[in-house]
Amino acid sequence: MNAWREAHVDLAAITDNLRSLRASTQAKNVLAVVKADAYGHGAVPVAQALADAGADMLGTADIEEALVLRRAGIVAPILCWLHGPDADFSAAIAQNVEVAVSSVAQLNAVADAARLAAASDVSVQIKLDTGLSRNGVAPEGCRAVFALAAELEAERLIRVRGLMTHVSNTSPDDDRAQISLFTRLVDDARTTGLRPELLHAAATAAALRIPESRFDMVRLGIGLYGLTPFDDETSEQLGLRPAMTLRTQVAAVRQVPVGSGISYGFTHRTAAPTTLALVPLGYGDGIPRQASNAATVAIGGRVHRNVGRVAMDQFVVDVGDTPVAVGDDVVLFGDASRGVPSADDWAHAASTINYDIVTGIGARVARSYRSA
Repeated sequence: MNAWREAHVDLAAITDNLRSLRASTQAKNVLAVVKADAYGHGAVPVAQALADAGADMLGTADIEEALVLRRAGIVAPILCWLHGPDADFSAAIAQNVEVAVSSVAQLNAVADAARLAAASDVSVQIKLDTGLSRNGVAPEGCRAVFALAAELEAERLIRVRGLMTHVSNTSPDDDRAQISLFTRLVDDARTTGLRPELLHAAATAAALRIPESRFDMVRLGIGLYGLTPFDDETSEQLGLRPAMTLRTQVAAVRQVPVGSGISYGFTHRTAAPTTLALVPLGYGDGIPRQASNAATVAIGGRVHRNVGRVAMDQFVVDVGDTPVAVGDDVVLFGDASRGVPSADDWAHAASTINYDIVTGIGARVARSYRSA
């Protein structure tokens, strides 16, 4: 191990997952989502690996995330779709970053930036809200946005390259209702003269289970990192390999008598004399405090449970009479097929989702990479 705290990322697993998901969804195009530092895996190395492996586009939430990739020398097409009131659309145009807009105001701001840059036919997409009630043009606002977009196309300021939405993964009926609404709104856009070449609605879950949601492109996020979006189907069953292994080293070992209190609040007291191992990761590193007294780790090929509260920098596991020494390798989560806890196990312990577990791993944890 190269660092005391380490998230080891298998880039080959990520690119294998891309190929597997492309095949299983029969997607025409794949947008690989690398927002939030590639779900905690490291945006630049992951984005480069995905681009090299044939991803048709990369996706970030905001412009600054996209510019980080451009500054790193990544030239693949990038789309971003969430913008603050002061979003720098001029920088996006200058760096050939495609934006999806969600309002008349954003569309006007892109047009103003195009005028300022003396640019023409700036490629944009329009995000439509078909039910999540988040960002995206609400159905009742679509007519005004489509009409303005058509005017701006006539001025050669913009070109509407795509229309997108996002399904809720609530139920097949709810998701299909959103897809039906999206299709109607696409028809409305075409009535105004827009001719989008890319329609997309599906993230990993919908792409796998709702074929009619795939349209011209699917946006793959959590599945690329080898994690399942489902409660009833594991990564292994989906043919995916988890890419991140979070590990550290035992920082201290001590024997304690029966009745010993552990960590803040003594939420656990030992039921018998035992051995405790100190794991030097805590909620300051993204380890969920909610997993206290519930999560497990692997030390020396054996799984042991956390006891006591997870603190900012550390937590304790009870190893019983298993021989453990300072410096022994500790795996918090990784590929369950290798006999270690998974991100799903930690998510269950913390009453959250696997997305939350990997994305939350903090900057204090060094990232390392393997590509083959």
